[in-house]
Amino acid sequence: MSDRPPILVTMGDPVGIGPEIVARAFVQGAAAGCVVVGAVDVLRRAMALRADPWPVARLESPTGVRAVPPRCLPVWQPAGLDRGLAALEWGRVDARAGAAAAACIEAAVRAVQSGEGAALVTAPVNKAALAAAGVPFAGHTEMLQSLAGGVPVRMMLANDELRVVLVTIHQSLRRAIDAVTFDAVLQTLRIAQRSGHGTRIAVAGLNPHAGEDGLFGDEEQRIIAPAVVAARAEGIDAHGPFAPDTVFMRARRGEFDLVVAMTHDHGLIPVKYLGVEHGVNVTLGLPFVRTSPDHGTAFDIAGRGVADASSLAAAIRWARRGIDP
Repeated sequence: MSDRPPILVTMGDPVGIGPEIVARAFVQGAAAGCVVVGAVDVLRRAMALRADPWPVARLESPTGVRAVPPRCLPVWQPAGLDRGLAALEWGRVDARAGAAAAACIEAAVRAVQSGEGAALVTAPVNKAALAAAGVPFAGHTEMLQSLAGGVPVRMMLANDELRVVLVTIHQSLRRAIDAVTFDAVLQTLRIAQRSGHGTRIAVAGLNPHAGEDGLFGDEEQRIIAPAVVAARAEGIDAHGPFAPDTVFMRARRGEFDLVVAMTHDHGLIPVKYLGVEHGVNVTLGLPFVRTSPDHGTAFDIAGRGVADASSLAAAIRWARRGIDP
């Protein structure tokens, strides 16, 4: 066992597939040396879905993983978690589940910030459950940004074929278009360039055909192209804006390392189409490494023992790359 602190894996929403895929990732060997941040009873319930369940060891601190024997799931349970979480119904939005998921995220971040964790991997949370619990964040990205002191962050969704960084994320499309500003695009390019995930950056337009010289919208001319020019003046190898319907293919073929997309679905559909099981969500700009699967809580299959842990396993691999570049 390495002397370095372990990667911390949050359990996600306790009534979604998060605990199940966490358990599966450990049994399959993808999470060796990691520590789960979650409720012990929830992880025991998730393990019980398996034909080959492992015992669950409760740790006093994340660094206690060094004393955990093989074939045992190490869980650090933050103080104050509801003791009845394992009795909640699978696959139903519940404020108690949302509150527990948020508490685990916060505790895991604090542990990483204090040096008890090397990186953070987060299992899926349910946004409706977070809202029901009064959590004032739309999702992981916004919460992590706040816990890190409000530093500028961006979402990157990636697999081995394509990496996409988003200018805007969890807001309506109408509001997202207004949020595509010169400053937002330039800041995204700066964050992407500093991320260590490649230097050749393609910028996707907002409108069909990247506006077709203003015929289909002028945001490219007024906002996006000037931001690309400003980025290049700073030494950033940025190009575009290009037509959104072809730029992802060009990046996939190796012409670019990263694509910057203006809105959430513009950027995420191409990556997810290549296979949800391979995709990883990476938060760029944080002072620590954070990754997650590129899927949600899958309430429709939660508790059935059939959830695929491939995307979580990929997220753990990406986290390891982040701390061992």
